[in-house]
Amino acid sequence: MQTLQVDLGERSYPILIGEQLIDRGELLACHVRGKQVAIVTNDTVAPLYLERLLQSLSEFRITPIVLPDGEAHKNWQTLQLIFDALLAARHDRNTTIIALGGGVIGDMAGFAAASYQRGVDFIQVPTTLLSQVDSSVGGKTGINHPLGKNMIGAFYQPQAVLIDTATLATLPARELSAGLAEVIKYGLICDEPFLGWLEDNIDRLRALDQAALTEAIHRSCEAKAKVVGADERESGIRATLNLGHTFGHAIETHQGYGVWLHGEAVSAGTVMALEMSSQLGWISTADRGRAVRLLSRAGLPVVPPADMRAEDFLKHMAVDKKVLNGQLRLVLLQRLGEAVVTSDFPQEVLEATLNVNYDALTQ
Repeated sequence: MQTLQVDLGERSYPILIGEQLIDRGELLACHVRGKQVAIVTNDTVAPLYLERLLQSLSEFRITPIVLPDGEAHKNWQTLQLIFDALLAARHDRNTTIIALGGGVIGDMAGFAAASYQRGVDFIQVPTTLLSQVDSSVGGKTGINHPLGKNMIGAFYQPQAVLIDTATLATLPARELSAGLAEVIKYGLICDEPFLGWLEDNIDRLRALDQAALTEAIHRSCEAKAKVVGADERESGIRATLNLGHTFGHAIETHQGYGVWLHGEAVSAGTVMALEMSSQLGWISTADRGRAVRLLSRAGLPVVPPADMRAEDFLKHMAVDKKVLNGQLRLVLLQRLGEAVVTSDFPQEVLEATLNVNYDALTQ
């Protein structure tokens, strides 16, 4: 088992990475204050891992809460099901909520923990690659709104993150590729040598090689923990973690939540950010092509939806969380391995980026 630390003073917490960790209840029990635990999961993950987690935490009074699976259910109605179950079982302020699942479960369980009785403890047990390398670390919690993704939520840090890499064996190939979009992101924004490692090992990752997966997860979490420790509430450098997300969130919102997986939308959005960075003269077309090829090798889409026009993107991007004082800010690359958050770009360059023929560009 490998251990990392997210350094946030009194609210610091460990990230534990290894195989079969779900069966090691002592790793979680030491982070539970009271006797009540609620495990929030979904109807896809529950048949695979819920019973094992229940057995490893048998010393506690546990309320399983099984939600419907999918991004389409990341809303107020589903969140209410968590509160209903907590209240029906009379959970008090010493309750610990454990999120067992992917990013949707982690975001909703975390938001419920931040809200229930004005805040109870929670622990992340992510079971998808995307949640293991990104959403489980850093304390972003929330739900979607019909007008914008993740627009309602709270910053609320977990007590611990337990990453069982063996859970990836049951992950569909499409979901694995979606997670690789976030892994590749770290190489692009802050770790160019990691980008080279990914180019050498992308086939091993897609083949679920445990050593390669553990290395990729560790390096990704290490990068995110460092950024979160420096900027917990995204007032500066943390926003660079959103490379491709402004374009990607527009895709998710326009297509309908769940039609494109988050990582798929981020991949296509990253290609758009790369193209805009190239048009600004910050990265070369060769660097852009290098990144696009890696995303494609990861099994990810590199072309935005054919039915989305420039005005569709602009409408959805106008309600992005990075809009500040009416100005759209984008995460772009000054070079491979160095990202910047900026609103200092000509509008015509953004419009040109939105009107590019990406089918031709990515051939």
